Amino acid sequence: MFNRLEISVLPPGPRWPAQLSLRVDGAEVAAAMIEEGGRGPFAEEALPAEGQGPLWATDEGRRVVLGEPECTGGCCGYLSVFVQRHGEIVEWSDWQVPADEARPPAFHFDADQYDAELTRALTTFAS
Repeated sequence: MFNRLEISVLPPGPRWPAQLSLRVDGAEVAAAMIEEGGRGPFAEEALPAEGQGPLWATDEGRRVVLGEPECTGGCCGYLSVFVQRHGEIVEWSDWQVPADEARPPAFHFDADQYDAELTRALTTFAS
């Protein structure tokens, strides 16, 4: 059974520009680990209008920062995950989390659903 990714764009606030809310199987991934005052991925960086952003899965894979606590990632650590495509599966694994946080499990997404959700979120953010 595959996990399901849902992306929404949060409006800019007093401290941060627009950010992404990333939900896997209905549960917010970043907010619980970065807590109040921290930040998730910036929408403009994660969903650039010109080309594929860091969340797009490739065969080579890459580490993607999904957030940082209010005290900064340099202090308590960033929330990041390794994103890689394995044929028709996109895997999020090898989590690095801020201090004292539990690592989430690896997530496995159907590549078609994953790509469709990124495209939908990009289209929504760009309009």
